[in-house]
Amino acid sequence: MREIVLDTETTGFEPDEGDRIVEIGAVELVGHVPTGKTYHQYINPQRAMPEEAFKVHGLGDEFLADKPLFADIADEFLAFIGDAKLVIHNASFDMKFLNAELSWAKRKLIPNDQALDTLAIARRKFPGSPASLDALCRRFGIDNASRTLHGALLDSEILADVYLELIGGRQPDLVLSQGNSSGTKGVSTGSDWRPTPRPTPLPSRLTEKEAAAHAIFVEAMGDGALWKSASSK
Repeated sequence: MREIVLDTETTGFEPDEGDRIVEIGAVELVGHVPTGKTYHQYINPQRAMPEEAFKVHGLGDEFLADKPLFADIADEFLAFIGDAKLVIHNASFDMKFLNAELSWAKRKLIPNDQALDTLAIARRKFPGSPASLDALCRRFGIDNASRTLHGALLDSEILADVYLELIGGRQPDLVLSQGNSSGTKGVSTGSDWRPTPRPTPLPSRLTEKEAAAHAIFVEAMGDGALWKSASSK
């Protein structure tokens, strides 16, 4: 199963009032595992950047002036997402902008049911609790220290981790195979696809202080402790 975790940055809130997309970032998952394939594009909105929007993402008029128009990258973007499910936080916002841009570029629109809204998932799973991306990072212990400004690719990478936690953890959907062409038994994802390593390994969630405290706890249990015999194997 192929999914695309996606985020956009814009000049404002309403495409009907002249607001445009200025950045798209996307991360590919197959079988709920990041493949290492991403899509990232800055876009010239052909309008001035409002100060309020600039404070959110830091993308100014001078930086965006030489970037391509959405119409110039529309086909490449559509080819990347294909018919994969789009995993988006507050999906109605991004879908509204994407389909407005696609309409202006005279390209096919993306069906709304192709999008999966992680904001809605979080609100169902944790009713009454904050469900922003930052709040979910705190809940799941996901490092978002580099998120000083919003950025479409960074936010989609963070959202991929949040999404995998929301659906029950980061283990891929594995299918036990009866065998393969060489006659050996093993574990398969059901296709010839294999995940590629993350460009940057995730940091350990265990702090040095926690590791030291655990070592002291195990030592206090004595030489007959089951954990000691297990760790020595």
